[in-house]
Amino acid sequence: MSIDDKLSKVKYNCDNISHLTTNEEKCKNCKTKACTYICPANVWQWNENSNSMHINFENCLECGACRIACEKQCIEWKYPSGNKGVIFKQG
Repeated sequence: MSIDDKLSKVKYNCDNISHLTTNEEKCKNCKTKACTYICPANVWQWNENSNSMHINFENCLECGACRIACEKQCIEWKYPSGNKGVIFKQG
């Protein structure tokens, strides 16, 4: 089973407000943009045309890999509000 097949089975209760933010100026100066390839859910996407980071926060698995991989330490991550975000336990 591919990662895309596995991710399609993850359940979310999406919030309207992102729980992820970043410092755009630091992102512009980042050489590796590691967050864009370390994230298993493709949350982080660098747009070369606008020279900015697009955050697909509604896909976040809340694993924290992006914060660990960010060479500029510019990702601010907090838990989604209330009962929002990824649902790990079905019931």
